[in-house]
Amino acid sequence: MTDHQSYNPGSLTRRELLASGGVGLGSFALSYLLGEEARAAGLPGGHDLKPKAPHFKGGAKAVIQLVQTGGPSQMDLFDPKPELTRLDGKTFTEDTEPLQPGSEANKLLGSPFQFQVHGECGMELSELVPHIGEVADDICLVRSQLSTHNNHTEAIVTLATGFLNTGRPVLGAWVSYALGTENQDLPAYVVLRDPNGYATSGGLMVKNEWLPAIYGGTEFSTTGDPVHNLKPSTPRPASVERRTLDFITRLNSRQLARYPLESDLAARIQNFELAARMQFSATDVLDVSQESKYTRGLYGLDNDRTKSYGTRCLMARRLVEAGVRFVQVFVGAGQPWDQHQDLRANILSMSAGDTPSAGLIKDLKDRGLLDSTVVIWAGEFGRLPVSQETPGSARDGRDHNKYAGSLWIAGGGFKKGFVYGVTDDVGFRATENHFTMPDMFATVAHALGLDHDRVVFNHQGRVETMTDAKVSSAKVHHDLLA
Repeated sequence: MTDHQSYNPGSLTRRELLASGGVGLGSFALSYLLGEEARAAGLPGGHDLKPKAPHFKGGAKAVIQLVQTGGPSQMDLFDPKPELTRLDGKTFTEDTEPLQPGSEANKLLGSPFQFQVHGECGMELSELVPHIGEVADDICLVRSQLSTHNNHTEAIVTLATGFLNTGRPVLGAWVSYALGTENQDLPAYVVLRDPNGYATSGGLMVKNEWLPAIYGGTEFSTTGDPVHNLKPSTPRPASVERRTLDFITRLNSRQLARYPLESDLAARIQNFELAARMQFSATDVLDVSQESKYTRGLYGLDNDRTKSYGTRCLMARRLVEAGVRFVQVFVGAGQPWDQHQDLRANILSMSAGDTPSAGLIKDLKDRGLLDSTVVIWAGEFGRLPVSQETPGSARDGRDHNKYAGSLWIAGGGFKKGFVYGVTDDVGFRATENHFTMPDMFATVAHALGLDHDRVVFNHQGRVETMTDAKVSSAKVHHDLLA
Protein backbone atom coordinates (compact mmCIF):
# COMPACT_ATOMS: atom_id res chain seq x y z
CA MET A 1 0.00 0.00 0.00
CA THR A 2 1.24 3.53 -0.78
CA ASP A 3 0.48 6.85 0.84
CA HIS A 4 -1.88 7.65 -2.01
CA GLN A 5 -4.12 4.58 -1.52
CA SER A 6 -7.19 5.30 0.59
CA TYR A 7 -9.14 3.15 2.99
CA ASN A 8 -12.35 3.47 1.04
CA PRO A 9 -12.28 4.03 -2.75
CA GLY A 10 -13.44 7.53 -3.53
CA SER A 11 -12.68 8.90 -0.06
CA LEU A 12 -9.87 11.24 0.92
CA THR A 13 -6.36 9.81 1.03
CA ARG A 14 -4.66 9.73 4.41
CA ARG A 15 -2.31 12.48 3.27
CA GLU A 16 -5.25 14.69 2.27
CA LEU A 17 -7.03 13.92 5.51
CA LEU A 18 -3.97 14.90 7.53
CA ALA A 19 -3.62 18.17 5.66
CA SER A 20 -7.30 19.12 6.03
CA GLY A 21 -8.18 17.52 9.33
CA GLY A 22 -6.24 19.81 11.62
CA VAL A 23 -3.20 17.75 12.53
CA GLY A 24 -1.20 19.40 9.74
CA LEU A 25 1.78 17.08 9.74
CA GLY A 26 4.14 17.84 6.85
CA SER A 27 6.12 15.25 4.97
CA PHE A 28 9.24 16.02 6.98
CA ALA A 29 7.43 15.14 10.20
CA LEU A 30 6.17 11.90 8.71
CA SER A 31 9.68 10.94 7.68
CA TYR A 32 10.77 11.50 11.27
CA LEU A 33 7.95 9.39 12.62
CA LEU A 34 8.33 6.43 10.26
CA GLY A 35 9.74 3.41 11.95
CA GLU A 36 10.19 4.86 15.45
CA GLU A 37 8.56 1.84 17.10
CA ALA A 38 8.99 -0.61 14.25
CA ARG A 39 12.08 -2.23 15.70
CA ALA A 40 10.53 -2.53 19.14
CA ALA A 41 7.53 -4.19 17.52
CA GLY A 42 9.79 -6.68 15.73
CA LEU A 43 8.75 -5.44 12.31
CA PRO A 44 11.04 -5.99 9.31
CA GLY A 45 13.50 -3.22 8.48
CA GLY A 46 12.66 -1.27 11.63
CA HIS A 47 14.87 1.59 12.81
CA ASP A 48 14.42 3.91 15.74
CA LEU A 49 15.87 6.98 17.44
CA LYS A 50 16.14 5.56 20.92
CA PRO A 51 19.48 6.30 22.62
CA LYS A 52 22.15 3.76 21.69
CA ALA A 53 25.37 2.97 23.47
CA PRO A 54 28.58 4.16 21.78
CA HIS A 55 31.39 1.72 21.02
CA PHE A 56 33.48 3.12 23.86
CA LYS A 57 33.29 5.94 26.35
CA GLY A 58 33.54 9.32 24.61
CA GLY A 59 33.40 12.77 26.09
CA ALA A 60 30.80 14.12 23.68
CA LYS A 61 27.07 13.50 23.52
CA ALA A 62 25.97 16.05 20.92
CA VAL A 63 27.28 18.03 17.94
CA ILE A 64 26.60 21.57 16.71
CA GLN A 65 27.89 22.20 13.19
CA LEU A 66 28.28 25.88 12.26
CA VAL A 67 28.32 25.78 8.45
CA GLN A 68 30.33 28.63 6.88
CA THR A 69 29.57 28.27 3.17
CA GLY A 70 31.60 30.25 0.65
CA GLY A 71 35.16 29.51 1.73
CA PRO A 72 36.47 31.61 4.66
CA SER A 73 39.84 33.21 3.92
CA GLN A 74 42.35 31.55 6.24
CA MET A 75 45.10 34.17 5.84
CA ASP A 76 42.68 36.96 6.73
CA LEU A 77 41.06 35.20 9.70
CA PHE A 78 43.07 32.43 11.37
CA ASP A 79 46.45 31.89 9.72
CA PRO A 80 48.81 34.89 9.95
CA LYS A 81 51.30 35.16 7.09
CA PRO A 82 53.82 38.00 7.58
CA GLU A 83 55.80 36.74 4.58
CA LEU A 84 52.71 37.13 2.41
CA THR A 85 52.41 40.72 3.60
CA ARG A 86 56.09 41.35 2.83
CA LEU A 87 55.71 39.92 -0.67
CA ASP A 88 52.50 41.79 -1.45
CA GLY A 89 52.35 42.54 -5.20
CA LYS A 90 55.14 40.11 -6.10
CA THR A 91 54.55 37.34 -8.61
CA PHE A 92 53.91 33.92 -7.10
CA THR A 93 55.82 31.15 -8.83
CA GLU A 94 53.38 28.28 -8.24
CA ASP A 95 50.31 27.47 -10.32
CA THR A 96 47.41 28.25 -7.99
CA GLU A 97 44.72 26.61 -10.15
CA PRO A 98 42.18 29.43 -9.87
CA LEU A 99 38.55 28.63 -10.61
CA GLN A 100 37.44 32.00 -11.96
CA PRO A 101 39.10 34.65 -14.17
CA GLY A 102 41.03 37.49 -12.57
CA SER A 103 43.96 35.72 -10.91
CA GLU A 104 46.04 35.19 -14.06
CA ALA A 105 48.69 37.72 -13.01
CA ASN A 106 49.38 35.51 -9.95
CA LYS A 107 50.22 38.55 -7.79
CA LEU A 108 50.45 37.86 -4.09
CA LEU A 109 48.00 39.78 -1.90
CA GLY A 110 48.91 40.42 1.71
CA SER A 111 46.16 40.55 4.27
CA PRO A 112 44.95 44.08 5.05
CA PHE A 113 44.11 42.98 8.59
CA GLN A 114 46.25 42.84 11.70
CA PHE A 115 46.70 39.76 13.88
CA GLN A 116 46.89 39.74 17.66
CA VAL A 117 47.82 37.17 20.28
CA HIS A 118 44.88 35.87 22.33
CA GLY A 119 44.46 33.87 25.51
CA GLU A 120 46.95 32.10 27.69
CA CYS A 121 47.61 29.75 24.78
CA GLY A 122 48.99 32.63 22.67
CA MET A 123 46.80 31.89 19.64
CA GLU A 124 47.22 34.43 16.81
CA LEU A 125 43.93 35.55 15.31
CA SER A 126 42.83 38.36 13.05
CA GLU A 127 41.31 41.61 14.25
CA LEU A 128 38.22 40.46 12.32
CA VAL A 129 37.38 37.84 14.97
CA PRO A 130 37.98 39.48 18.36
CA HIS A 131 35.22 37.54 20.08
CA ILE A 132 36.65 34.24 18.89
CA GLY A 133 39.86 35.55 20.41
CA GLU A 134 38.04 35.76 23.75
CA VAL A 135 37.46 32.00 23.64
CA ALA A 136 40.85 31.10 22.16
CA ASP A 137 41.68 29.02 25.23
CA ASP A 138 38.60 26.87 24.53
CA ILE A 139 39.02 26.13 20.82
CA CYS A 140 41.14 23.76 18.77
CA LEU A 141 42.25 25.62 15.62
CA VAL A 142 43.10 23.53 12.56
CA ARG A 143 45.16 25.37 9.90
CA SER A 144 45.63 22.41 7.57
CA GLN A 145 42.15 21.75 6.20
CA LEU A 146 42.06 20.11 2.77
CA SER A 147 39.25 19.78 0.28
CA THR A 148 38.96 17.65 -2.85
CA HIS A 149 37.62 20.28 -5.23
CA ASN A 150 37.71 24.06 -5.66
CA ASN A 151 34.11 24.48 -6.82
CA HIS A 152 31.45 25.18 -4.20
CA THR A 153 29.02 22.33 -4.81
CA GLU A 154 31.61 19.56 -4.92
CA ALA A 155 33.46 20.97 -1.91
CA ILE A 156 30.21 21.42 0.04
CA VAL A 157 29.28 17.80 -0.65
CA THR A 158 32.73 16.81 0.63
CA LEU A 159 32.25 18.90 3.77
CA ALA A 160 28.84 17.31 4.29
CA THR A 161 29.55 13.66 3.48
CA GLY A 162 33.32 13.29 3.38
CA PHE A 163 33.15 12.38 -0.31
CA LEU A 164 33.27 14.33 -3.56
CA ASN A 165 30.22 12.78 -5.19
CA THR A 166 26.63 12.96 -4.00
CA GLY A 167 24.78 9.90 -2.79
CA ARG A 168 26.17 9.33 0.70
CA PRO A 169 24.66 10.28 4.08
CA VAL A 170 25.82 13.46 5.78
CA LEU A 171 27.54 13.58 9.17
CA GLY A 172 24.34 14.41 11.06
CA ALA A 173 22.55 11.42 9.58
CA TRP A 174 25.40 9.05 10.51
CA VAL A 175 25.56 10.35 14.07
CA SER A 176 21.78 10.06 14.50
CA TYR A 177 21.82 6.55 13.08
CA ALA A 178 24.66 5.44 15.33
CA LEU A 179 23.54 7.04 18.60
CA GLY A 180 19.83 7.87 18.35
CA THR A 181 18.78 10.81 20.49
CA GLU A 182 18.08 11.54 24.14
CA ASN A 183 14.78 13.39 23.56
CA GLN A 184 12.04 11.31 21.96
CA ASP A 185 9.81 14.37 21.59
CA LEU A 186 12.17 15.99 19.08
CA PRO A 187 14.07 14.89 15.95
CA ALA A 188 17.60 13.61 16.41
CA TYR A 189 19.00 15.92 13.72
CA VAL A 190 17.75 19.50 13.39
CA VAL A 191 18.65 22.02 10.67
CA LEU A 192 18.56 25.79 11.27
CA ARG A 193 18.99 27.82 8.09
CA ASP A 194 18.86 31.51 7.27
CA PRO A 195 15.19 32.49 6.79
CA ASN A 196 16.25 34.59 3.77
CA GLY A 197 17.22 31.51 1.78
CA TYR A 198 19.16 28.30 1.57
CA ALA A 199 22.93 28.07 1.50
CA THR A 200 24.48 27.12 -1.83
CA SER A 201 23.79 23.42 -2.31
CA GLY A 202 22.40 23.48 1.22
CA GLY A 203 19.92 20.74 0.45
CA LEU A 204 22.80 18.39 -0.20
CA MET A 205 24.08 18.97 3.34
CA VAL A 206 21.09 17.45 5.15
CA LYS A 207 20.51 14.23 3.20
CA ASN A 208 20.15 10.83 4.80
CA GLU A 209 20.42 9.25 1.30
CA TRP A 210 20.21 5.44 1.76
CA LEU A 211 20.03 5.58 5.54
CA PRO A 212 16.40 5.44 6.73
CA ALA A 213 14.56 8.77 6.46
CA ILE A 214 14.27 9.25 10.22
CA TYR A 215 18.00 10.03 10.30
CA GLY A 216 17.84 12.92 7.83
CA GLY A 217 17.84 16.58 8.85
CA THR A 218 14.54 18.14 9.98
CA GLU A 219 14.33 21.85 9.28
CA PHE A 220 13.17 24.19 12.04
CA SER A 221 12.47 27.89 11.41
CA THR A 222 14.10 30.85 13.08
CA THR A 223 11.00 32.99 12.50
CA GLY A 224 7.30 32.21 12.86
CA ASP A 225 6.27 28.67 13.78
CA PRO A 226 9.50 26.81 14.48
CA VAL A 227 8.30 23.55 12.92
CA HIS A 228 6.79 23.66 9.44
CA ASN A 229 3.26 22.27 9.06
CA LEU A 230 3.18 20.73 12.52
CA LYS A 231 0.27 22.84 13.77
CA PRO A 232 -3.05 23.30 11.96
CA SER A 233 -3.42 26.54 10.01
CA THR A 234 -6.65 27.22 11.94
CA PRO A 235 -6.25 26.79 15.71
CA ARG A 236 -8.50 24.08 17.18
CA PRO A 237 -9.35 23.10 20.76
CA ALA A 238 -7.28 20.32 22.24
CA SER A 239 -10.35 18.08 22.42
CA VAL A 240 -10.83 18.40 18.65
CA GLU A 241 -7.18 17.56 18.04
CA ARG A 242 -7.56 14.51 20.29
CA ARG A 243 -10.66 13.24 18.50
CA THR A 244 -9.05 13.83 15.09
CA LEU A 245 -5.96 11.91 16.12
CA ASP A 246 -8.07 9.04 17.48
CA PHE A 247 -10.10 8.92 14.27
CA ILE A 248 -6.98 8.76 12.08
CA THR A 249 -5.58 6.03 14.31
CA ARG A 250 -8.73 3.95 13.86
CA LEU A 251 -8.55 4.35 10.07
CA ASN A 252 -4.90 3.37 10.01
CA SER A 253 -5.57 0.40 12.29
CA ARG A 254 -8.16 -0.89 9.84
CA GLN A 255 -5.68 -0.50 7.02
CA LEU A 256 -3.05 -2.36 9.01
CA ALA A 257 -5.46 -5.24 9.51
CA ARG A 258 -5.77 -5.47 5.74
CA TYR A 259 -2.04 -5.01 5.09
CA PRO A 260 -0.29 -6.57 8.13
CA LEU A 261 3.17 -6.41 6.53
CA GLU A 262 3.07 -2.60 6.14
CA SER A 263 5.65 -1.77 8.83
CA ASP A 264 5.65 1.91 7.89
CA LEU A 265 1.94 2.12 8.65
CA ALA A 266 2.40 0.31 11.96
CA ALA A 267 5.08 2.83 12.87
CA ARG A 268 2.79 5.74 11.94
CA ILE A 269 0.03 4.46 14.20
CA GLN A 270 2.34 4.34 17.22
CA ASN A 271 3.93 7.69 16.48
CA PHE A 272 1.09 10.13 15.96
CA GLU A 273 1.12 10.48 19.73
CA LEU A 274 4.75 11.54 19.45
CA ALA A 275 3.76 14.10 16.83
CA ALA A 276 1.19 15.54 19.20
CA ARG A 277 3.83 15.91 21.91
CA MET A 278 6.21 17.49 19.42
CA GLN A 279 3.72 20.32 18.83
CA PHE A 280 4.38 21.52 22.35
CA SER A 281 7.98 20.48 22.98
CA ALA A 282 9.44 22.02 19.82
CA THR A 283 7.74 25.38 20.37
CA ASP A 284 8.87 25.55 23.97
CA VAL A 285 12.48 24.53 23.31
CA LEU A 286 12.95 27.11 20.55
CA ASP A 287 11.41 30.04 22.43
CA VAL A 288 14.50 32.20 22.94
CA SER A 289 12.40 34.92 24.61
CA GLN A 290 12.76 32.84 27.77
CA GLU A 291 16.47 33.66 27.87
CA SER A 292 17.96 36.43 30.01
CA LYS A 293 19.10 39.76 28.61
CA TYR A 294 22.69 38.73 29.33
CA THR A 295 22.38 35.49 27.39
CA ARG A 296 20.66 37.17 24.46
CA GLY A 297 23.48 39.72 24.43
CA LEU A 298 26.09 36.94 24.27
CA TYR A 299 24.65 35.90 20.91
CA GLY A 300 24.25 39.43 19.55
CA LEU A 301 20.45 39.41 19.53
CA ASP A 302 20.52 43.12 20.36
CA ASN A 303 22.33 43.91 17.08
CA ASP A 304 20.63 43.79 13.69
CA ARG A 305 23.86 42.53 12.07
CA THR A 306 24.07 39.48 14.29
CA LYS A 307 20.48 38.87 15.42
CA SER A 308 19.52 36.29 12.78
CA TYR A 309 22.61 34.07 13.02
CA GLY A 310 22.73 34.65 16.77
CA THR A 311 19.16 33.42 17.14
CA ARG A 312 20.04 30.22 15.33
CA CYS A 313 23.11 29.67 17.50
CA LEU A 314 21.04 30.22 20.65
CA MET A 315 18.39 27.82 19.36
CA ALA A 316 21.15 25.27 18.80
CA ARG A 317 22.21 25.51 22.43
CA ARG A 318 18.62 25.10 23.60
CA LEU A 319 18.18 22.05 21.38
CA VAL A 320 21.28 20.19 22.59
CA GLU A 321 20.38 21.15 26.14
CA ALA A 322 17.02 19.46 25.50
CA GLY A 323 18.73 16.28 24.29
CA VAL A 324 18.88 16.69 20.51
CA ARG A 325 21.88 14.81 19.12
CA PHE A 326 22.95 16.91 16.11
CA VAL A 327 22.16 20.53 15.20
CA GLN A 328 23.30 22.14 11.96
CA VAL A 329 23.40 25.95 11.83
CA PHE A 330 23.93 27.77 8.53
CA VAL A 331 25.66 31.16 8.81
CA GLY A 332 23.67 32.65 5.92
CA ALA A 333 21.99 32.16 2.59
CA GLY A 334 24.01 31.46 -0.54
CA GLN A 335 27.78 31.49 -0.04
CA PRO A 336 28.44 34.53 2.16
CA TRP A 337 32.17 33.86 2.68
CA ASP A 338 32.82 33.96 -1.08
CA GLN A 339 34.93 37.13 -1.41
CA HIS A 340 36.02 37.23 -5.05
CA GLN A 341 36.13 41.04 -4.96
CA ASP A 342 36.22 43.91 -2.50
CA LEU A 343 37.75 41.64 0.13
CA ARG A 344 37.98 44.26 2.86
CA ALA A 345 34.33 45.33 2.71
CA ASN A 346 32.85 41.90 2.13
CA ILE A 347 34.80 40.01 4.75
CA LEU A 348 34.17 42.80 7.26
CA SER A 349 30.44 42.32 6.78
CA MET A 350 30.79 38.62 7.54
CA SER A 351 33.13 38.96 10.50
CA ALA A 352 30.29 40.16 12.75
CA GLY A 353 29.30 36.51 12.93
CA ASP A 354 32.13 35.91 15.36
CA THR A 355 29.90 37.32 18.13
CA PRO A 356 27.26 34.52 17.98
CA SER A 357 29.88 31.82 17.36
CA ALA A 358 31.90 32.90 20.38
CA GLY A 359 28.71 33.48 22.38
CA LEU A 360 27.74 29.86 21.80
CA ILE A 361 31.06 28.65 23.22
CA LYS A 362 30.76 30.93 26.26
CA ASP A 363 27.16 29.92 26.91
CA LEU A 364 27.81 26.19 26.59
CA LYS A 365 30.77 26.54 28.95
CA ASP A 366 28.77 28.55 31.50
CA ARG A 367 26.08 25.86 31.53
CA GLY A 368 28.49 22.95 31.80
CA LEU A 369 27.58 21.71 28.32
CA LEU A 370 30.79 22.39 26.42
CA ASP A 371 32.59 19.26 27.56
CA SER A 372 29.76 17.13 26.19
CA THR A 373 29.10 19.11 22.98
CA VAL A 374 31.33 19.23 19.91
CA VAL A 375 31.10 22.58 18.08
CA ILE A 376 32.48 22.59 14.52
CA TRP A 377 33.09 25.86 12.64
CA ALA A 378 34.06 25.15 9.04
CA GLY A 379 33.54 26.08 5.41
CA GLU A 380 34.13 24.00 2.33
CA PHE A 381 37.64 25.30 1.49
CA GLY A 382 40.01 28.25 1.93
CA ARG A 383 41.17 31.08 -0.35
CA LEU A 384 44.20 31.73 -2.55
CA PRO A 385 47.08 33.99 -1.49
CA VAL A 386 47.00 35.82 -4.84
CA SER A 387 44.72 38.67 -5.81
CA GLN A 388 41.70 38.29 -8.04
CA GLU A 389 40.90 41.33 -10.14
CA THR A 390 37.34 41.97 -11.24
CA PRO A 391 36.56 44.75 -13.74
CA GLY A 392 35.48 47.85 -11.87
CA SER A 393 36.77 46.65 -8.50
CA ALA A 394 40.01 46.94 -6.57
CA ARG A 395 42.81 44.34 -6.65
CA ASP A 396 41.62 42.66 -3.48
CA GLY A 397 39.58 39.58 -4.18
CA ARG A 398 40.59 35.96 -3.53
CA ASP A 399 39.61 32.86 -5.48
CA HIS A 400 38.95 29.36 -4.08
CA ASN A 401 41.71 27.17 -2.66
CA LYS A 402 41.33 23.43 -2.06
CA TYR A 403 44.90 23.01 -0.80
CA ALA A 404 44.57 24.93 2.48
CA GLY A 405 41.93 26.30 4.78
CA SER A 406 41.25 26.82 8.46
CA LEU A 407 38.51 25.53 10.74
CA TRP A 408 38.04 25.24 14.46
CA ILE A 409 36.45 22.71 16.80
CA ALA A 410 35.58 23.22 20.45
CA GLY A 411 34.32 21.08 23.31
CA GLY A 412 33.53 17.40 23.42
CA GLY A 413 37.00 16.21 24.36
CA PHE A 414 38.98 18.26 21.83
CA LYS A 415 42.10 20.02 23.05
CA LYS A 416 41.69 23.57 24.28
CA GLY A 417 43.83 26.50 23.14
CA PHE A 418 45.54 24.26 20.61
CA VAL A 419 46.78 25.03 17.08
CA TYR A 420 47.18 22.14 14.66
CA GLY A 421 48.63 22.00 11.18
CA VAL A 422 50.92 24.30 9.21
CA THR A 423 50.73 25.98 5.80
CA ASP A 424 53.53 27.34 3.65
CA ASP A 425 54.83 30.92 4.01
CA VAL A 426 51.98 32.43 1.99
CA GLY A 427 49.14 30.12 3.06
CA PHE A 428 48.69 28.33 -0.26
CA ARG A 429 49.34 24.73 0.77
CA ALA A 430 48.99 22.80 4.00
CA THR A 431 52.40 21.31 4.72
CA GLU A 432 51.93 19.46 8.01
CA ASN A 433 49.12 17.39 9.55
CA HIS A 434 46.77 17.41 6.57
CA PHE A 435 43.17 17.31 7.83
CA THR A 436 40.65 16.01 5.30
CA MET A 437 36.88 15.91 5.65
CA PRO A 438 36.86 12.11 6.09
CA ASP A 439 39.42 12.71 8.87
CA MET A 440 36.99 15.17 10.46
CA PHE A 441 34.21 12.56 10.36
CA ALA A 442 36.47 9.95 11.93
CA THR A 443 37.79 12.30 14.62
CA VAL A 444 34.39 13.72 15.60
CA ALA A 445 33.01 10.17 15.69
CA HIS A 446 35.82 9.17 18.05
CA ALA A 447 34.96 12.09 20.34
CA LEU A 448 31.41 10.68 20.46
CA GLY A 449 32.68 7.23 21.38
CA LEU A 450 32.25 5.79 17.90
CA ASP A 451 34.68 3.80 15.78
CA HIS A 452 34.01 5.12 12.28
CA ASP A 453 34.85 1.72 10.79
CA ARG A 454 32.23 0.04 12.98
CA VAL A 455 29.36 2.38 12.14
CA VAL A 456 27.94 0.19 9.37
CA PHE A 457 24.80 -0.07 7.24
CA ASN A 458 23.85 -2.75 4.75
CA HIS A 459 22.91 -0.94 1.55
CA GLN A 460 21.77 -3.18 -1.30
CA GLY A 461 24.04 -5.98 -0.16
CA ARG A 462 27.09 -3.78 0.38
CA VAL A 463 28.24 -3.07 3.92
CA GLU A 464 28.73 0.70 4.04
CA THR A 465 30.71 2.40 6.80
CA MET A 466 30.67 5.96 8.04
CA THR A 467 33.82 6.95 6.16
CA ASP A 468 34.45 4.05 3.77
CA ALA A 469 38.00 4.34 5.12
CA LYS A 470 39.53 1.95 2.58
CA VAL A 471 38.58 4.45 -0.12
CA SER A 472 38.91 7.73 1.75
CA SER A 473 41.91 6.84 3.96
CA ALA A 474 40.04 8.47 6.85
CA LYS A 475 41.91 8.50 10.14
CA VAL A 476 41.36 9.75 13.65
CA HIS A 477 43.67 12.66 14.51
CA HIS A 478 44.34 11.72 18.11
CA ASP A 479 46.60 14.76 18.52
CA LEU A 480 43.47 16.92 18.44
CA LEU A 481 41.87 15.06 21.35
CA ALA A 482 42.61 15.72 24.97
